[in-house]
Order: sequence, then C-alpha cells, then structure tokens
Amino acid sequence: MRKTLFAAALLAAVPAAIPAAAQPVTPQPGEAAFRALYKEMVETDTSLTTGSCTAAADKLAVRFRAAGFTNAEITQFSVPLFPKEGGIVVHLNGTDKKAQPMLLLGHLDVVAAKPEDWTRSPFQLIEEDGYFYGRGTLDDKAQAAVWADLLIRLKAAGKPQKRTIKLALTCGEETTYAFNGADWLAKNRPDLISAAFALNEGGGGRYGADGKPQGLAVQVGEKTVQNFWIQATNPGGHSSVPRPDNAITDLARAIVAVNTHEFPVQYTDTTRAYFSALARMMPAPIGPAITRLLANPNDAEANAIVSQDPTNHSVLRTTCVATLIEAGHAENALAQRARTNVNCRMFPGTDPNVLKADLAAIIGNPKMSISLKLPIRPVAKPTPMNPAIIGPMQSLAAKHFPGVPLLAMMSTGATDAIYITPIGVPVYGAPGMFIDPDGNGVHGLNERIRVTSVLKGRDYLSDLVIALANP
Repeated sequence: MRKTLFAAALLAAVPAAIPAAAQPVTPQPGEAAFRALYKEMVETDTSLTTGSCTAAADKLAVRFRAAGFTNAEITQFSVPLFPKEGGIVVHLNGTDKKAQPMLLLGHLDVVAAKPEDWTRSPFQLIEEDGYFYGRGTLDDKAQAAVWADLLIRLKAAGKPQKRTIKLALTCGEETTYAFNGADWLAKNRPDLISAAFALNEGGGGRYGADGKPQGLAVQVGEKTVQNFWIQATNPGGHSSVPRPDNAITDLARAIVAVNTHEFPVQYTDTTRAYFSALARMMPAPIGPAITRLLANPNDAEANAIVSQDPTNHSVLRTTCVATLIEAGHAENALAQRARTNVNCRMFPGTDPNVLKADLAAIIGNPKMSISLKLPIRPVAKPTPMNPAIIGPMQSLAAKHFPGVPLLAMMSTGATDAIYITPIGVPVYGAPGMFIDPDGNGVHGLNERIRVTSVLKGRDYLSDLVIALANP
C-alpha cells in the first residue's frame, strides 16, 4: 500500500513554482532494460483473486540468473497452502565483512482490478500522455522494479558494494487475510532478511496542480492496524412489540462513542521533528498552535486548531472508526445480534489489548462484546531518526530535486515494515517518486504514474542505495 501523506497545510506553504521540475536529470544506464523489466512486472497479474506472485517471482529469477546471480544467491519461497503467493529473496554479496547488510523491501502483489471498469487494460503497461498506466505501476511495482533493476545492473557490471544488499519481494501486503511473505520470512527465515536497516515503500513526493514538485517525505515509522469486533446481542422478538433494550440501538450508541472519541496527543522523535519543522513554516494561527501543542500535548485549544487538518489529526494520535456494520436477521424481527468492525490505527507502542480496554471504557456499556480480529499484527515500534540514513537521503534529494523540501513523517497507513521491525531491522520508506494530488488511482481505477517520476525516481533511488551500501 503506497500512500505518501503530506499535511495539506504544509503543501500550501511550499511555493507553487519550484525550478526543480525543469532541470534535467542524467538518466542512469540501461533504461531500455529497466523499462522491459518494469513492463513484465506490471503485465504479470499478481492480484490475489486472478493472479500469481509466484509467477512474477519466477520471471524475476530468470533475469537474476541471466545477470550472473547463482542459485545460492537466489531464494524463492512459497508454502503449500498458498502456492501462488510466493516471493523471492536475492543477495548481492558485499566486500566488507564488517559492514552489516542492508535490505531492499517491496511487494509483488497488487489490488484486484476489474478490466471492464478500467479505461485501459489494467494488466498492460501503457505509456500515454506522459504517464505509465496499469495496476501496480505505482503501488508497488515501480519501486520494486527499481530495486531489481539496480541489483541486476550491479551484478552484471561486477560492481560489488561494501555492504551486502538483500532484496526481498514478497506477496500479501495488499490483503489483510492473505498469506504474507514478509511475515513468513521474519518468522521462518530471518537470516535471509536480517540487516542493519531496510528501505521500503511509504515515502515519496508530491506534485502540485501545476506539475511541479512540492515536497518529499521519508517515512520513519508507522502505525499498527488492528481491527475489532464490537457486538451487541439481544433476545430479540417481534418488531411489532419494540423493547427498550435493542441490539441496534446499543450498537449505534457504541459507534457514536467510538467515532467521536479523541485519543490523547502523542509524539515520536519523528513526529516531533515533523511538527517542529511545520511550525516554522506555517502562518498564524496554525504555526503558533503547533508550537504550543509541542510544549503541552494537553493544550485543548491548540489541539483543536492543529487537528483541523485530517492528516495532522491522525499523525498526532491513535484513531478508531467503525467501517462495517452487520445487524438483524429479518425485516419484521428485533435484531438478536448487531456488530461493527472498528478499524484502529494504533500509535507506535500501543498494546492492542490495552486499546481493547480503552474501547470498553469509551463505550461504557458492559453488555457490549469487544474482541480483537485476526490477524493481530506486531506492535509498531518507533523507527529511529538515524542521521546515517536520513543524511544521504537529504543530500541526494538536494542534488536530484533542488529546492524541494524533504521532511520525515510517520505514516498513518501500514506497510510490511510492521513485520520486519520486530526482528531488529529499522525500516525507512524511501523518498524519490512523486505522485499527483489526486493519488494517481492507487487501489482504484486507472492507476498511473508519471513517466518522469519513475525515471527520475530510479536515478535518485539507485544513487541512494549505492551511497548507503558504501558507508
């Protein structure tokens, strides 16, 4: 799930006309080969319903072997119950045994796409009007293709780096209940992906309405997604004789209580740095309100001002909201059961069982049943603001995208980083590829990404990996 989030207020503060867009970037070698690899990845359907990640991994393995990777350096994996949801891990061995490896993480799977709903075929890479169109062109096959292409180029050129570079392209990121390759690797083959740090999706940049870059973001940490069932039960009865106690009424009150509850303001090092930078950029009353809230998270007035922006509101706290409702069994009967799915995005460090108790207190009705829904993901840990990682990102951004501000942000969404951080690998969502203000159809119809975004992003990300691989 690629979703680069910027506070709307921040983008409004960045000048609309930035000369970076007009400045050419010298392309990296092998653009034709990259385009062919990217095309093959996009045109291999890897959706859960109609596709196969294993097929994509097989095609990538052919390319890696052709570049000179040995069988010992390539690991393909799947499990018998999910033979189409396999993945691939590739190692480009480094020269310095004392330098810890780095990990490049990406996912092969894409959200399902119905061809009859699309203007163009979703599983055909179409270049039109300056865009690449197709499912996965942005999420996440653009970055995954960059990672694979870079390792192939380095291997073919005989250019080992100081660090060993590990690449893991897995399945299951887009579907909560599917087999998840990153989770499987962390639990079953952590040796394949252990590293000093990882680069992942989740960062990026955003264009303005004029097509010029407005800002870059590196994702440093994310929330944990946890779903809960909240349920009311009742003996029910004939609808012609309503009762004071009613399952639907009880559930409705619980939903209102949860949806309107404001969890307390919290900070990580990342979000504190982000809001400190934002405070300096924003005019009154937002800038001063952010400064006050940084000094006192309990400042209700400042909180109300800062939280008017939906992204800021979510970055500041845990959020929970009802997303699905099931109730009743007949038109002429009182409901015997009514339940809602509550989707919570938990602030790093939040224990889901503690949040369950908080929800019970918020609802205030002991008759309501609250239970955690599977899967129960690991508790998100704050990712450190490591200058050895962030520094090269900043310096290379200044080279490739001069004048474009770069900020570190905590994502309100979720990626496969949640499975990798528990084994001691801090994960950073790398900047480099820009999206349009409308989100480019990610998870929706007619997904697309600008051709220049992919090619310039490839240049930046390639330089970034090489810089970080040679500390």
